[in-house]
Amino acid sequence: MSDQYHGRGYATYDGDPAAYNGNPAPYDPPHPRPAPVPRPARGVRGAASQPLNLARRFGSPDRPGAVEDRTITALQSGRTLLGLGATVWLVFAYPLRQGREEFVMGKVEDLLVAAGFAVVAILVAATLFIGLADASLRRVYLRRAVQPLGTLLALAAGAGVVWLCWYVLREGLGLTDDQGAFLEVLFYHLLSFAAGLAALVGVLVGLLYTIALLVYAVNSCFRAGAIHELLPPVLSPVLLWGLAVLQYFDDAAVAAPPAVLHAFMLGAPVSVTALSVWEIRRLRTRYGMTFRGALGRG
Repeated sequence: MSDQYHGRGYATYDGDPAAYNGNPAPYDPPHPRPAPVPRPARGVRGAASQPLNLARRFGSPDRPGAVEDRTITALQSGRTLLGLGATVWLVFAYPLRQGREEFVMGKVEDLLVAAGFAVVAILVAATLFIGLADASLRRVYLRRAVQPLGTLLALAAGAGVVWLCWYVLREGLGLTDDQGAFLEVLFYHLLSFAAGLAALVGVLVGLLYTIALLVYAVNSCFRAGAIHELLPPVLSPVLLWGLAVLQYFDDAAVAAPPAVLHAFMLGAPVSVTALSVWEIRRLRTRYGMTFRGALGRG
């Protein structure tokens, strides 16, 4: 009987009546174990994740108090994955009209063109949006515009690092002329070798960072959502339809039938437009966001 109430919030005694006073013992709730801290990746995987994390930081909007709808985010991610899957299928299903290196460079060029479109679109849209907003909201939106500008600066910095490292890798430091003392020439050779190795690493890391930042930036319309949540669904269709028009006048990269090429070309802007209309409606019905309210006119 001495253990009858053990573990149920009552004091127990072991055969000694004086040890039991009949009062319940204070309840001590179980302490949950802290969640294990994920260990950072090491080796090649850890080194490759650093520029990707940095690109995600500068390419994804992050504003306190912003609406974060998991359904919208999931659909946007699904749209991106579907587009990548369709691109991979198209490449492997039909022969390329050019070499793989030219194809990859063409895709990088498409990203640069998309980035250029996005820069112009965000500048025009942000200027109009802030200019049409009520005077009480202009300062707020101007402060939020720091994030899109930061993305542009981060992209320019990445491209500058890649160009500088590529220049050093191709031209060298110009220090070794095989003249002078032996130790001096050896020092210059070692310095040139170290600079070339560092430049090679810089090119690889810089390309990974810049391309990943381009993908994140174009997908988020250069963090236009940091200014207001309604700007990305307005800018995304404009960007995709502009790229579709350019691709229509450009030569196709694969030898696919015209029907497949047209379906592939129109699939992205049509799906993005439909998703943007649904996103604007969802922001209005669930969160009460309208353009009149965003501009302070409602």
